[in-house]
Amino acid sequence: MPRILRLTLFKIPDSEHIAGAVQKYSTLSQDAIKDGKPYISMAQATPTHDDPRSQGFTLVARTVFECKEDMDYYDQECAAHAEIKALFKGKVAGPPCMLYMDMKE
Repeated sequence: MPRILRLTLFKIPDSEHIAGAVQKYSTLSQDAIKDGKPYISMAQATPTHDDPRSQGFTLVARTVFECKEDMDYYDQECAAHAEIKALFKGKVAGPPCMLYMDMKE
């Protein structure tokens, strides 16, 4: 079964909030626990360049899951993901754009 690469694009207008999000994602692969152990292979967030082609998106979060079931757990049950949602509440302009795909090795 292929691993899942997920990209989530956010429109966060305040640069201080972007920095906080980058920091939160830097520890996500250790903070996210399933069945008593970390389950996210890789997590990071990076600000975008200020460019019209970015269409207002200011942050890209990249997460890698071993399988789709792990991504579903992240969306529905993960306490670390709930913390990220709480951190972003009221700081994101509009809904994020989320894409996921099979990761080619």
